[in-house]
Amino acid sequence: MNIFKTKKELQEYLSSSQQREKKVALIPTMGALHEGHISLIEYAKPLADILVCSIFVNPTQFNDPQDLEKYPRPIESDIKLLEAASCDILFMPSVAEMYTPQEQWHVDLGELDRIWEGAHRPGHFQGVTQIVYKLFTLVQPDIACFGQKDFQQVMVINRMIQEKKLDIELVICPIVRDEYGLALSSRNARLSSQGKLTALALSRSLEYVRSHFENKPLETLKEDAQNILESTEGVELEYFTICETTSLSEATEIEVGKKYVALVTAWVEGVRLIDNMILN
Repeated sequence: MNIFKTKKELQEYLSSSQQREKKVALIPTMGALHEGHISLIEYAKPLADILVCSIFVNPTQFNDPQDLEKYPRPIESDIKLLEAASCDILFMPSVAEMYTPQEQWHVDLGELDRIWEGAHRPGHFQGVTQIVYKLFTLVQPDIACFGQKDFQQVMVINRMIQEKKLDIELVICPIVRDEYGLALSSRNARLSSQGKLTALALSRSLEYVRSHFENKPLETLKEDAQNILESTEGVELEYFTICETTSLSEATEIEVGKKYVALVTAWVEGVRLIDNMILN
């Protein structure tokens, strides 16, 4: 695996005559890699010739400086995982390499910037799109792989690709869960063993909604799911909603031909967890 820390080194390698005609897949990450991240690489293997994984803890998408500070950075472990997965390139830049002082950025994300995660984390998606656009411009990938777990983020990236008219195929990779159903997340490392068991209430509420989606009213489903979460000791619910998948506008009725997703965010042991499930 080739490891690059500067944009110049990465661009020179990708534009060399040996690599120029090859199909490139980009897997952007913030490190603290787990099986979920590795599944993105496995998903990309049959789709591309060169797999580029980036590790960059992006400061512009953190609302809370303490959250940025606490974010895990086990880089040696990450490198071993990527090598074992036969990743071709790791791009690992510094903040100074990716940003200039007082840099400005804004992309029109419509309602996606103002609802759910957008409402609870103002400016977060502008920060996400800012770094992803930089990576897209730098790597010039043919495809970009993102995990379904950050569902709203994927819809935001899709919107940015449309707004910027980028010729990039967005690939959404399924959520990877542990044997009990907990969605894998770098933040899970901050949970105790008991906390991980408590956090199963999130996937339990989602599974309940999916299994009853065809035969219960939406409002009843939402109330039942909230009850599952609020009755679980140690879970502090932030929101639970059922939405149309593309716009993420809250569903009031089921329309034929549309797809729906349930989104949940809750706190367990001071850790903010998100999860989702496609319902139909």
